[in-house]
Amino acid sequence: YEIGRGVMEALGIGLELTGNDLTARGNFATIDEEGRIADRRAGRIPTEKNQEICQLLQGQIRELEGVRISIYPGREHRFVIVFQGEGLSDSLTDADPQKEGLKAKGTEALSPEARRTAEIVNKYIRKATEALRPCHPANTILLTGFSKVPVIASLSDRFKLRSAAIATYPMYKGLARLVGMENLETGESYKDEVETLKKHFEHHDFFYLHFKKTDSAGEDGNFRAKVKELEEIDRVIPSLLKLKPDVLVVTGDHSTPALLKSHSWHPNPVLLHSKYVRPDRIRRFTERECQRGQLGIFPAVNLLTFMMANGLKLKKFGA
Repeated sequence: YEIGRGVMEALGIGLELTGNDLTARGNFATIDEEGRIADRRAGRIPTEKNQEICQLLQGQIRELEGVRISIYPGREHRFVIVFQGEGLSDSLTDADPQKEGLKAKGTEALSPEARRTAEIVNKYIRKATEALRPCHPANTILLTGFSKVPVIASLSDRFKLRSAAIATYPMYKGLARLVGMENLETGESYKDEVETLKKHFEHHDFFYLHFKKTDSAGEDGNFRAKVKELEEIDRVIPSLLKLKPDVLVVTGDHSTPALLKSHSWHPNPVLLHSKYVRPDRIRRFTERECQRGQLGIFPAVNLLTFMMANGLKLKKFGA
């Protein structure tokens, strides 16, 4: 499935969406006098400041050309915007140059049916940037992941799993909702998430634990902070193993090298633990070491099948 980040972020903060709702994931950002993006995350403004700015924009821009517009604060620089009206299309490009130092850009229609939607979105961006002039460093917005609610089979229907998610950031909670997971309330730290897992361990047979801060450190280009966060995660692994799960997988959804300060194309290391694996000779969980592991390089969509097989939840593996 191709799922826009807008709908995941919206569901993650608890919004109820209809078929007429077009969502986008937003960043408050910093734009210079020449119209170039100086900081795509506005210095990761505090969530409280985010809330103030969203309230400001909601008060000034409620509707454009018959389309109702609502903006909702997320965490730090993130927010969600929902356009509500007939005939809106999600066939749009991101209104984000994705790199600092480049000119800010609007969205473009990818089909004739999306032209009106693109015009409305770009009009909103212009008006929002004008309203945000006094709000430096959050003096413009970037919009990505234009999307509507997709129809996706739940993990329960597709794999007969009683699944739950333990995450702190909205987008990952939204992803969990899309596939029918129960979102479990948890605290902010890794230890809090593990305690939540312990509390609910007997009530579900699949858990998705998400740790965000490694990705944030990579996006900020802070290598030392990323190492520190990885070490913190490493310290909670023994607590997970004490629960004696049938299968434990440790991996990421994408690479975020600190050198690039962005997501990248590099394969992610994957650790799969169960009593049915054939141990290999890998002793360090690093990208280079995992290249020599017996799992090799495989499409991420195959990972759940490997997990199901090692948990003896498949009638038969393969043909």
